[in-house]
Amino acid sequence: MTQCCINPSILSADFVNLEAELQKISNADSVHVDVMDNHFVPNLTLGLPVVQRIQAVSPVPLDAHLMISDADRWAPGYADAGIASVTFHAEASIAPVKLARELRARGSKAGMALRPATAVDPYLDMLPELDMLLIMTVEPGFGGQAFLDLTLPKIRRARAAIEGAGVNVAIQVDGGITEETIVRAAEAGANVFVAGSAVYGAADPSGAIDRLRKAGSL
Repeated sequence: MTQCCINPSILSADFVNLEAELQKISNADSVHVDVMDNHFVPNLTLGLPVVQRIQAVSPVPLDAHLMISDADRWAPGYADAGIASVTFHAEASIAPVKLARELRARGSKAGMALRPATAVDPYLDMLPELDMLLIMTVEPGFGGQAFLDLTLPKIRRARAAIEGAGVNVAIQVDGGITEETIVRAAEAGANVFVAGSAVYGAADPSGAIDRLRKAGSL
């Protein structure tokens, strides 16, 4: 399993002072950017033009999580913009293998996300097409939710399948990650952790990242 990575979510940051907020997490592995369209999820955040501006001032690469409908149409534009990692939802894609290949062909790492109630088993055969599998540990759409332990068996099945196939695919978890829950998620097989309020709700976001990374390194 690859090293523990901490990707703070700017959903919990101060959007009025976003450039300064990004500098607070310069020791992160990536910055997690939640793109929501008020259709796939009941919330509206930001779109590609704002993501491009974030990319221009971010001290670390961008990890774009597209919680949007019609991912097959819109996700490639984020890869064209040079976003390091682009994750689409399996539930929002008609042709996920084709989309993953298209993202890679355009220079981005390809990630695919699953909502808590979406089974991982139907997608295990396409693991070689992915760089990352995002298993949502809360319902997508809002920050500050509690970690759902019912997702742990799904993480374990995904990790077993990745190791069985001998492919280099990261498992990311997003939602309710704290210094306590990151341990359970890491033990189940996750190695990339999205943390919003645990980082930006701390007095020292940089220190919070270091503590999370230590707790999630097994």
